[in-house]
Amino acid sequence: MRQSVAVFWPAILLLCLSGCSGPFSSLDPKGPAAQEVALLWWGMFFFAAVVLLALIALWHYAIKRQTDKQPVGTTSSWIIWGGIVLPAVTIAILLVAGLPVGQRMIPQPDENALQIKVTGHQWYWQVAYPEHEFQMIDVLHIPVETPVHLMLTSADVIHSFWVPRLAVKLDLLPGRTNVLRIEASESGIFRGQCAEYCGVGHAHMQFTVIAHSQPDFELWLQQQARGSQKVAQPPLQELTRDD
Repeated sequence: MRQSVAVFWPAILLLCLSGCSGPFSSLDPKGPAAQEVALLWWGMFFFAAVVLLALIALWHYAIKRQTDKQPVGTTSSWIIWGGIVLPAVTIAILLVAGLPVGQRMIPQPDENALQIKVTGHQWYWQVAYPEHEFQMIDVLHIPVETPVHLMLTSADVIHSFWVPRLAVKLDLLPGRTNVLRIEASESGIFRGQCAEYCGVGHAHMQFTVIAHSQPDFELWLQQQARGSQKVAQPPLQELTRDD
């Protein structure tokens, strides 16, 4: 039975990977930051797969080896190469590849980005556009191919803002503002979720990010501006009735 699993595990693994898509899949990126995270993940996955194959080969060799005909060699080389060199080289490669990715995700102060304030509540998201003076609940509208800086804070407990297909997750802390940079490479509707347990309504604390083309986003802003204007009400007049 164990040998059968060892033989067919690549097919089982590929079958599992066929499900790596969907609205909450970080392996189906639609933004530059998410794209880099996905590439980094795939690199780690394939490296781990190579290490796993090597371990399976060694395991297979160990159970098939006839110890009465082959002398047992020293184990110091296995400890040095497998227990020290391999982890050290793996961590070094991961740092060299991962640090630049994380650096590019940091919002730049001089970046011409759209500013959006997001406040987490139990259990909904309050979205405000300070430059345009209107607010929304549980939905963000952004332009494509444009950096967006999300000013994240919480009104009660710790929440975590996460749009898997656009950016990494970032916590919302009471009394503190964290800035998350997101960008969509194409128009569409993207699902988001609170990734930090925040109470009984946590599972329903979802939101939607709608990415528009530049002209459509400008049109949407104009529509919101017209809808948010306060119309002066005429003075109430006394109704008369003809007898």
